[in-house]
Amino acid sequence: MRFRLLAVAGLLASAALVACDSGASQPTPTATVAVPTQTEVVISQPTTTLAGQPTATTEATATSAPNTDTPANIQKSALTLRPVTIETNDATRKGVFADERTLNLPPGFHIKVFAVDLPSVRWLRLSPDGVVYATLLQSGQVVTLPDANKDGVADAVKVFADGLPGVQGIAFKDGAVYVATEGQLIRLADTDKDGVADKRDVIADDLPTGGGHSTRTIAFGPDGKLYVSAGSSCNVCQEANPKRAAISLYSADGKFEKVYASGLRNAVGILFHPVTGELWATVNGRDNLGDDIPPETIYNVKEDTNYGWPYCYGNKIPDKSQNPPSGFCEKTGVPAVEMQAHSAPLGLAFYTADKFPAAFKGDMFVAFHGSWNRSVPTGYKLVRIRMRNNEPDVQAGNLLVEDFATGWQTNNVWGRPVDPMVGPGGSLLLTDDKAGVVYSIYYAADAGP
Repeated sequence: MRFRLLAVAGLLASAALVACDSGASQPTPTATVAVPTQTEVVISQPTTTLAGQPTATTEATATSAPNTDTPANIQKSALTLRPVTIETNDATRKGVFADERTLNLPPGFHIKVFAVDLPSVRWLRLSPDGVVYATLLQSGQVVTLPDANKDGVADAVKVFADGLPGVQGIAFKDGAVYVATEGQLIRLADTDKDGVADKRDVIADDLPTGGGHSTRTIAFGPDGKLYVSAGSSCNVCQEANPKRAAISLYSADGKFEKVYASGLRNAVGILFHPVTGELWATVNGRDNLGDDIPPETIYNVKEDTNYGWPYCYGNKIPDKSQNPPSGFCEKTGVPAVEMQAHSAPLGLAFYTADKFPAAFKGDMFVAFHGSWNRSVPTGYKLVRIRMRNNEPDVQAGNLLVEDFATGWQTNNVWGRPVDPMVGPGGSLLLTDDKAGVVYSIYYAADAGP
């Protein structure tokens, strides 16, 4: 399909995203998410659009077809958000939450502070025995957030390990906790079961360092291998190190095996689908091409595939500033979803529990960390991506991607969402590295407006 862009002064319309030529071997078409900008997009055939600027309410008129992952009579209707007070108690009513704050959520959803006093909190993971772990980037710590009485608020913040500068990625395997700093993969173990790691092994020290994009995210795949994401060293350039702007494959004992997928400028969020076992990634696009180009993207990552960076962006669009080799972009992988430029999508989660309404079962949630170089800031929210048969529901039209939680950007930005995760009780936990907090989003239709 082809997109025709028309500049419209003074109007807020959709962002310009471009699709590729069709063919028998063409991957699944990209689902396109448009957002309010100063550009109008005229599309030659139906695609997906979304009003994505931070607002108190997100509404749409269309209703998607039933999702086959849920009962046949469940319709995924448009979400209307309303202000909800963030719940605190005596222990969590501090910092930015010393005064009452609100966020915007769909009816029936509520939010509370699960844990506070967590500066630069980044990644969450649930241990095999049901304990929430979190990484603190700036302090170089891994902490546990136990909730023994299951009241939806952490009982304490306990340091599991420290001395891990720049730690972000975390994963579990065979009783050990694996973490990633900028340059190392480290295996931690609590052999005496006192809640503190007493054994530490650096299993790899060959991760790329220096330059930009210093965080490293890790995940174990169904094959037992460790997948490691490292972003580019620059905004746009030709990398000397093939592990940059790529997802690499390591053995569980830290041996580098291969570059699994390349051309991914900064795949901050990587996660294996709990049903299909496929690898999904959020990718941050390059800067300095304007407010609305290139799109932020989500990929269903395939082995030995190049996704274009630095020569291409979005759906096979050549980056003319880089003089792409002839025919290169035509051979690259395509995103599963395209979204508003400069939103900075980071962590992602698939909702697999049964505490939300059935219409949310299997859907993807993505945290938008927010823009830094856009003339009108965007992001700072949690979005829902509707899924059908474990793939983005392109039939949902302009409901494919929609705001689920907003309000961190008001007169100023007081919070920046990072990583969502389904909690042990079926709530959706969410880190915020600016407010230094983990939230718990839960559903209780009879708990008030």
